[in-house]
Amino acid sequence: MRRQVESTFGLMFLVMLTIAAGNTALQSVLPALGRSLGVKDSAVAAAFSVSALLWVLAAPFWANRSDRHGRRLMILLGLGGFCVSLLLCGLFLAAGINGWIGGTTAFLLFIAGRLIYGTFGSAAPPAVQALVAGNTTREERTRALTLLASAFGLGTILGPAIAPYLLLGHVGTVEVGLAGPAFVFAAFGLVIFLTVRRILPDDRGLTAEAHGAASGYPSIGGQSSGASVQAAIAPPGTRVGYLDPRIRTWMAAGLVMGHAQAMTGQAIGFLVIDRLGLPPRMALESTGIVLMMGAGAALLAQWGLIPLLNLKPRALVLVGLVLAAAGTALTGIAPSLYGIATAYALASLGFGFTRPGFTAGSSLAVGPEAQGSVAGKVTSINGASFVLGPSIGVGLYEWWHPLPYLAAGLACLLLFVWCWAALRDAAPAVAAYDDPVV
Repeated sequence: MRRQVESTFGLMFLVMLTIAAGNTALQSVLPALGRSLGVKDSAVAAAFSVSALLWVLAAPFWANRSDRHGRRLMILLGLGGFCVSLLLCGLFLAAGINGWIGGTTAFLLFIAGRLIYGTFGSAAPPAVQALVAGNTTREERTRALTLLASAFGLGTILGPAIAPYLLLGHVGTVEVGLAGPAFVFAAFGLVIFLTVRRILPDDRGLTAEAHGAASGYPSIGGQSSGASVQAAIAPPGTRVGYLDPRIRTWMAAGLVMGHAQAMTGQAIGFLVIDRLGLPPRMALESTGIVLMMGAGAALLAQWGLIPLLNLKPRALVLVGLVLAAAGTALTGIAPSLYGIATAYALASLGFGFTRPGFTAGSSLAVGPEAQGSVAGKVTSINGASFVLGPSIGVGLYEWWHPLPYLAAGLACLLLFVWCWAALRDAAPAVAAYDDPVV
């Protein structure tokens, strides 16, 4: 019986990892694809903004449905949406690459494919959480859900890391090229889909022993904050609004920090191409290096430095904002790959401090009865940052290449000044949490 639980957990970990890695792999190659097809940079960002918006809207709906219609069905729905979306996106992009349709038409169809991912891909994570929670004891539950949530963080590293190696050549007379990652992850997702369909029993009609919570949109720079874990394990309680005096300052700070991070992350592929003067396809490996260093720095903060330093939420936010301000500004003016990667890693290290600080500060501002509601608000704030943030960042980049990075640095500095006076600690240091991705 124990072996069956472990194999189910391993499969669910793969589900979460695949959904996150497939999305970020596509994000990392899309700037090169857009440039190759002659599409405006802002149109590339819009493709992911629309997908993120639908994810934010649909995730709570699917989380509730999974409690009523079974975990297996929702997991299959999410994986099916993931596979269909990537397959269609790959076909539309390949059609543009081969000149069968114009670049603008290819991207409009690509956005339609992304709508499927945002709408249905968000069905899987809440159901996966609920399935794992229902198969673990109360003592094991937090650790199991935390490890499961870390799959999203790992996916943000893995996707950009392997994307340059998934470029395909010709299939017959058809050039696949930069559309390769979409096809490869669609195929891998199909294997996971069939495995889930075969292994997991049909649980429709069974009483739900645990519930899942909406997860944040898996995006470049969007490492897990752990709020979805807290929302999944918290019992039903008092509902808290965004403007509740106890949390509204934390909510406002989280929204600004999240937008600064989303603005800079989405524009980084274009910056590498332009700053280094590389052909779009040749820039993929350099972009992957920058993104990996950024994601690694954020995870270093969350998994290593935060428990070591034992800082309170306010201190985490303030320290993180200083690092993020310096890193984003330096990224905007860095002249080389080494400079861009180092500066972006510094910025990501800062955001790696601010996100857990925002999450923990919001949680500690309320009592036990409101933990689930506040965790849901934190997740929605994190997700909302990736709706408009990428489009704002790339729009500023089109005006002047360093602008989104300098603007993000200024925003972090101004927020630091405001947070110094406005934020108050209400409880112990974040190291008291046993969640490494808080």
